[in-house]
Amino acid sequence: MKRYLLVLSAALAFCLAGCAGNKSRSDVKTAADTLAVVDETADSGFGNPASEDVVKKLPANQIRSGFVVISEAVPDVILEIRYYSTYNFVGSRIDGYEEPVALMTKEAAKALKAVSDDVKAQGYRLKIYDAYRPARAVAHFCRWAKDADTSMKRAFYPNLDKANLFKQDYIASKSGHSRGSTVDLTLFDMKTGKEVDMGGTFDMLDPSAHPDYKGVTQQQYENRQILRQAMMRHGFKPLYSEWWHFTLRDEPYPNTYFDFPVRFHE
Repeated sequence: MKRYLLVLSAALAFCLAGCAGNKSRSDVKTAADTLAVVDETADSGFGNPASEDVVKKLPANQIRSGFVVISEAVPDVILEIRYYSTYNFVGSRIDGYEEPVALMTKEAAKALKAVSDDVKAQGYRLKIYDAYRPARAVAHFCRWAKDADTSMKRAFYPNLDKANLFKQDYIASKSGHSRGSTVDLTLFDMKTGKEVDMGGTFDMLDPSAHPDYKGVTQQQYENRQILRQAMMRHGFKPLYSEWWHFTLRDEPYPNTYFDFPVRFHE
């Protein structure tokens, strides 16, 4: 089975071979910049770029053409890009997040605009934590999962042994976010001026993050359902283990994993 990898320029070359195991500017500045694409049906992770069967480059405008900046396509969203900051389960800025923006495929952004209009009519706005995620960011997660740092354990995985992150599917060597049509988000209550209480924070690596977790209050469960139902009404499918995670059902690149950086267009 062939795999396709559009390799970065020499200054940006990277290798994901070290990631074992089975979690501003959106365009690219020059035509020499490139984009990683891997066949999802391949038998292993990303591998070493030097050993890929096919090496191919695309012009920058082709890379940019399929993606939009979410805040431009959906003006009512609020952004809190956690992987650009140090407040995330790793505790540092994640590789590939060059500016605090959110990117998404045009198709997913169009559907998200419909969700935004839906929840706005109910008194809410969407708050985005993450959307498109470069493959190099996933590799960063994988490296972190194997090191000794547990500085963010209390905030994000208090009940989890870090050694079990891969085994329990909290970290994987590939992420649907890298296909460009997945978003992590919550609701913001326009009346109170606060995030809606979902009974747990974004990226909590814990069973309490499951949408149907029984330990939350009735109100927290209903709040999760408001978000879930709005997303599903407009073409997104939920994830069983994270109340904040949704993927466009008819995503345009179902077998493609991109690696251009998260940054605003020129």
